[in-house]
Amino acid sequence: MNQSKSAVKVTIGGEEYTVRSELPAEYTREVAAYLDKELKRVRDSLPMVETHKAAILAALAITDELFQARRGDRQTAIRLTRLADELARMLPPSKRGGRAAAS
Repeated sequence: MNQSKSAVKVTIGGEEYTVRSELPAEYTREVAAYLDKELKRVRDSLPMVETHKAAILAALAITDELFQARRGDRQTAIRLTRLADELARMLPPSKRGGRAAAS
């Protein structure tokens, strides 16, 4: 993956940053806008908190979203595997492929 990095200007918390990335510029702007929105939400709910602490709280909230999504993905994968196993049991043995579910 030898893509060239592009410079994208974004604004987060009223500050302008130049982000160099191999990712598409629009994606970088979308990620920055999401962080800016979360930072604004924290600042609006806790107006007296210092900027760097608001950034940490925003990062914690975003990390929580990530962890919740990963947990949901794992649970969905488990449910899909169980469903596939149940469906494989309904098939004749010659049609089961690698799913030898004998219950």
